[in-house]
Amino acid sequence: MRLSKLFTKTLREAPADEEAKNAQLLIRGGFIYKNSAGIYSFLPLGWKVAQKIMSIVREEMNAVDGQEMFMPALVERKFMEPTGRWNLDVGFFAKGLNEKESNYVLGWSHEEVLTAIASKYINSYKDLPFAAYQIQTKFRNEARAKSGLLRGREFMMKDLYSFHTSEEDLMVYYDKVRDAYFKLFDRCGLKSIYTLAAGGAFTISNTHEFQVLSDVGEDTIYVCSKCNYAENKEITKLKEGDDCPKCGGKITENKSIEVGNIFPLGTKYSSALGLDFVDEKGDKNPVVMGSYGIGIGRLMATIVETHNDERGILWPENIAPYKVHLISLEQNESADKIYNDLQKSGVEVLYDDREGKTAGEKFADADLIGCPIRIVVSKKTLEKESVELKLRSEKDFKLVKLSEISKST
Repeated sequence: MRLSKLFTKTLREAPADEEAKNAQLLIRGGFIYKNSAGIYSFLPLGWKVAQKIMSIVREEMNAVDGQEMFMPALVERKFMEPTGRWNLDVGFFAKGLNEKESNYVLGWSHEEVLTAIASKYINSYKDLPFAAYQIQTKFRNEARAKSGLLRGREFMMKDLYSFHTSEEDLMVYYDKVRDAYFKLFDRCGLKSIYTLAAGGAFTISNTHEFQVLSDVGEDTIYVCSKCNYAENKEITKLKEGDDCPKCGGKITENKSIEVGNIFPLGTKYSSALGLDFVDEKGDKNPVVMGSYGIGIGRLMATIVETHNDERGILWPENIAPYKVHLISLEQNESADKIYNDLQKSGVEVLYDDREGKTAGEKFADADLIGCPIRIVVSKKTLEKESVELKLRSEKDFKLVKLSEISKST
């Protein structure tokens, strides 16, 4: 991508109404645009990052036999009333201009919808287990819409739902998803902590969250410094300095950001919506369910909150919008050739070919946007048949011969 063709521009100053680091950097870098409080558009650079995150999510969910599908954003009252979630002050109700009352809500979760769908296809124990997921926009009536992509009214979410013959079978799959989540977050450059938590409007039992330590986090968790056992402040009786109930290590209090969660739903939804199966003995039983969520934008925001410096973002390579940020300090055919050669070799390149920009401006934009590798081409480097190559995470650059560029990227 030639930067001269990108319709967005970087901003020197952070928006006055954004306090969160992720919002400041993503808006300044041209990744997102704030439409309203808690509502953002993903611009070309931001959408590339989101797509890479979603690709990792898909790979890991497919690896645990998740089947991708897509459900409607409009959820009818008939699905939500049987579970008692229709009148919850969580979502946005939707109605036609001439209708007196709402019969739909903008989907804030899809347990009921998929349970109703599954009831048309599940009859026998032989039809179980199975799991299905979607990546879709969700809507929450969030009174505290703030913190950029960390807390929004409209956001992208991966929601996976699993269906089982027993609690035992559910927990086997529950642990598989737990392990997949650890791998997924690691691939995104995050160290997550498996945390015991409350269930809220989704389930009647305790659940588990995946938390990332951060001083800007809205959650408080108590973590064992030895075995990493953790509990959310909302349900814990632990205090800083206590002995860990699992291994005896010391408990520490930490601020954190929730990047994912998993819920053992039991038969709450299947019983309410008539999702049953016939077992080996011919008896009818309610299907046992689990739910597993990850917010795509929240995950992106967490990465920015934990991967930045005073100059801008430091994207992990797996999800960076481009691997290489190529800068031409003077218009020359060599820079164009490097750009074309890297693309042909499969390297994603953001090429700063803009005229009328100083070297300092180009370097500042490269640091702000945060691609892992910066390559600078100038008359000075070309005299040595070389380019300057610098990792975004390091201060110093090195000269790399033109013939060695592909090997260095």
